[in-house]
Amino acid sequence: MTSLTIAIATILLTAPLEDAPTYQDLVFEAQHYCHNADPQNVDDKVLWDLVKVEKKYNVPSSHKGMILAASCSESGHNPQAKGDWRVINNKKLPMALGILQQWPWYEKAYDIDRTNHIQAADAWMKHIHKRVHRVGKSCGFKTKARRWTAAWVTAIRYPKAGGRCYEKPLHLRVLKKWHRNIKKSYEKGDGC
Repeated sequence: MTSLTIAIATILLTAPLEDAPTYQDLVFEAQHYCHNADPQNVDDKVLWDLVKVEKKYNVPSSHKGMILAASCSESGHNPQAKGDWRVINNKKLPMALGILQQWPWYEKAYDIDRTNHIQAADAWMKHIHKRVHRVGKSCGFKTKARRWTAAWVTAIRYPKAGGRCYEKPLHLRVLKKWHRNIKKSYEKGDGC
């Protein structure tokens, strides 16, 4: 090997991974380190379906895996999850359904079945994506990551006078933890 080849190989091996974490890494984290799920009961096919949906929306690398983090936090990756129970006509009924715990208005607005994880994920991403440009303007954010964070929190929370420009979704905390775990794993040379 020439010294130039060795130098290039050294740079490639020690350079930070621009696209890290990979979706492979994130699915591993989602399956094994979701605080709401038993790793034995998580269907990795469901996780990969969520990844396919997320990829269509070209999220920034800092938000890669956002739908997996939301799925973990909301339902423990369970497409049949039920929550936010209310008593209606003397019956206790779940208002939130599915992998992302969506309310009934999602069915009307996006013509979906909330318990179909692919339809639910696509509607969720569409709902956030619609707000990226709008919050970028109203909040004055220049970076793609800041716009996506503001759009994410705006889309999943009740509207608020003055907007939610400087708030963050709780799912983001889970996602950042997974990103840190993956980065540490690469720094140790383990990979994921």
